[in-house]
Amino acid sequence: MTESAPPNDLPTTQQEPAPLADVRHTIAVGAGKGGVGKSTVAVLAAVGLARRGFRVGLLDADVYGPSLPKLTGTEGCHLGLDERGRVRPAEADGLKLVSMGHLIDPNQAVIWRGPMAQKYVKEFLDRTNWGGLDYLLVDLPPGTGDIPLTLAQSFPLTGAVVVSTPQPVALQDAVRALRMYQKLGVEPLGIVENMSYYLCPHCGHRDEIFSHGGAAKAAQELGVPFLGAIPLNVALRAAGDAGRPAATFAEVEPYVMEALNDFVERLRGAVEAQGRKRMPLPQIPPGR
Repeated sequence: MTESAPPNDLPTTQQEPAPLADVRHTIAVGAGKGGVGKSTVAVLAAVGLARRGFRVGLLDADVYGPSLPKLTGTEGCHLGLDERGRVRPAEADGLKLVSMGHLIDPNQAVIWRGPMAQKYVKEFLDRTNWGGLDYLLVDLPPGTGDIPLTLAQSFPLTGAVVVSTPQPVALQDAVRALRMYQKLGVEPLGIVENMSYYLCPHCGHRDEIFSHGGAAKAAQELGVPFLGAIPLNVALRAAGDAGRPAATFAEVEPYVMEALNDFVERLRGAVEAQGRKRMPLPQIPPGR
């Protein structure tokens, strides 16, 4: 099997600015396994932060399964280049977006070995003109492979968010992902429990389809923040399928909106706490 040729939309340029020089906080969003809604959670976090007035970008680093264009309604958008040869992101609902899905046909498979995938993620980070951001969220592929390693070792990350569903099989992998970030010197900002419970819109009965509370327990045992519980909800799924990210907050039931806002505020709090830890204490001059 031969590897698919890389897209030729990113010509080289001689002079490039320092990577991520215009980004205040760079946050990795990862998961130990696929199927836990990691990309959806990354979009929810980005939309929630943008609704609070922050400048937010979202990089889809899952080059093998790029879902960002579908989730944000930017399918068919193509990334351009500015006058300095830097990538100009797509935009939707106030978010700046970059994905391999903006460079290839939606039905095209990306058949690359690890080094090629690493190269293009690094290219996106090095050469995108984000235009000044408060937050850049990087939606990583699941697992503990090449791309998370490249990101952690190449750029100063504010921290990492790990997404899991409540059942033990998913949490076991989530713990592995969190341990990976710790070994790489990346601060875990916390664990978020996705698909935490289902509330019937007709009778109000609550079902905990994938169990419940496992992520909170794991966070407590690991000594990291618990970032909240996001319910399994039809409106959230429909907004993602329709590519309408703003609807995830504006057109959902009150209990869903409350859960989403709680998640975003906890994430903000974790980022601010991390900033305070890195800020050196003021020194008292000798002799005073």
